[in-house]
Amino acid sequence: MANVTSISTGAALGASRVSMDSNRRLFNFGDRVAELAPQQSPFFVYLSKVAKKATDDPVFKFLEQRHQWQRRNFHIATAVTANAVAAASVVTPITIDPKCYYNNDGTVSPTEVSAQGFLVKGAMVAIECSWDADGAGAGAAKDGIMNAKVTTAGTVVTPVSFYSNDGTTFETFDDTDTTETLAIADNAKGQIIGSSYEEASTSPDGWQDSLADKEGYCQIFKTGMNIFSGTAMATRYRGIADEYKRVWQEKLMEHKMDLEQAFLFGMGSAGSKTATADTTTRYTHGILPYTRQYGKVYNFSYSSSGYDAFLDAMEDFFAVESGNSGNKLVLASRKVITYLNKLGAGSFMNNSVGSSQYSLDINSIPGAFGHQVTMVNTIFGNLHFVAEPLLRGPWEDYCVCVDMKNVAYRPLSGNGISRDTFIETNVQANDMDGRKDQIITEAGLEISLPETHAILKFS
Repeated sequence: MANVTSISTGAALGASRVSMDSNRRLFNFGDRVAELAPQQSPFFVYLSKVAKKATDDPVFKFLEQRHQWQRRNFHIATAVTANAVAAASVVTPITIDPKCYYNNDGTVSPTEVSAQGFLVKGAMVAIECSWDADGAGAGAAKDGIMNAKVTTAGTVVTPVSFYSNDGTTFETFDDTDTTETLAIADNAKGQIIGSSYEEASTSPDGWQDSLADKEGYCQIFKTGMNIFSGTAMATRYRGIADEYKRVWQEKLMEHKMDLEQAFLFGMGSAGSKTATADTTTRYTHGILPYTRQYGKVYNFSYSSSGYDAFLDAMEDFFAVESGNSGNKLVLASRKVITYLNKLGAGSFMNNSVGSSQYSLDINSIPGAFGHQVTMVNTIFGNLHFVAEPLLRGPWEDYCVCVDMKNVAYRPLSGNGISRDTFIETNVQANDMDGRKDQIITEAGLEISLPETHAILKFS
């Protein structure tokens, strides 16, 4: 950063160059602050380089889109007892109670939600069930899958065919099947498997999902330095001659680390109440508590975690219906990084590479922004481990998996004014024989599709 004019303090500059001594000048260098010691703040570096998106409102709204085709699955909330497949020369319709655990916008719901919206008339569904050949229970009932057509939107299906799990029974139903019965157990799983309509039929009913409305908050970060008197600025010190310049370098690092800390550990909220009034203080979301609350959490053991445990977790984590990108930045504590790179009995490398029939592909590669990256390739996707020095103390056993396509650094910028990191010089009183500057950033972290992020916790 020595070649950046705006922070070359304490040195005589040519007339063609601009120094920090300009009276009450604002210096904006939001694009460069991330380059200060990138190993110390990897998350902020990646956000600044690949996920930066300005906002013109300190409480910024954004939408999450979870595509409707990814989640047309359901379960049967009320069991259906033995239902005759055919009666009165027609195949007998079955009334079902379909529910799911996600809302119309795809967000996870803690309670059951009606799944009738996407079960339009003419849709084909597959539902777990049990089939009895003679309807009296004398024969061995077969467990399998019933294919059925929705004949009344959301509530009634008409059986079309059945095939057993053991592959011995394949049944197509018609009006001669008067003794056969179907039963559907409580919590039986089902999903849409297409649609089917008669020749010359009319157009079908439609349905649509919705976008989830979320919001984030710009936090105001300020870092000040003590007043430097004119005498102090003119004094040559031992060690580093220009004390003002030395302190400025430290304050820049302090400010950058404040951003890193907030984007890791912040609890987002807008406004707070005091004893006398509401305040305008806002707090940005942090990736770790937000993911812990809304994303996915996986627990591993230092002593036994290897290929099998990792693969089981990744099978769920990289599920395509969650909207995953297939590549994750993993911010890992130094303790976890050490474990990943150890050799020998009980280590991750040995469990995964040395003794497994199908090994993980683990490589150490140089990162794009000055970091050393441990890349773990699984059959489902890639994990790019980067040491995060701030994951220490209570977080020393943590990794945070971040889908960089679903996070954004949101500095406030509007009406031609940018509140991305800038220096405000000479903020002291006009009659003060000295100088005081400050660094300001107003920005927040946007976290969308939290199910694409995860906590990996070792113990």
